[in-house]
Amino acid sequence: MDVLTREQRQKNMKAIKSKGTKIEELLGKALWAKGLRYRKNNKTVFGNPDFTFKKQKIAIFCDSEYFHGKDWEVQKYRIKTNTEFWHKKIENNIIRDGIVNETLLKNGWQVIRFWGDEIKKNLNICVLKIEQSIRAR
Repeated sequence: MDVLTREQRQKNMKAIKSKGTKIEELLGKALWAKGLRYRKNNKTVFGNPDFTFKKQKIAIFCDSEYFHGKDWEVQKYRIKTNTEFWHKKIENNIIRDGIVNETLLKNGWQVIRFWGDEIKKNLNICVLKIEQSIRAR
């Protein structure tokens, strides 16, 4: 049973963004400060990466742990309400992420995925990894 009313839950769920999240803004500002110019949420690239460097063919995704299923085999048992819906949704997200990675790799793109906590705790390492990828290409 949910501890929130239906209206409260709807309000909470509507507030979840797919673009312009805190982790995206954090990484984007750090890249910009380093002089790296990127495109955000580029719809011309398969999978709509959060950041793209089109010339170097680098696609960067900032994934939240919950919605993209980090440690899914362990974490899925923590979901107590509406489990069938959430298990299906998150498992489909994991499958979709794999398809996006596969497709981009086949088309010559380098795919870099960061977890939200990784960006928050090790921002400099994430930026360094992107810089190295750009130089290598």
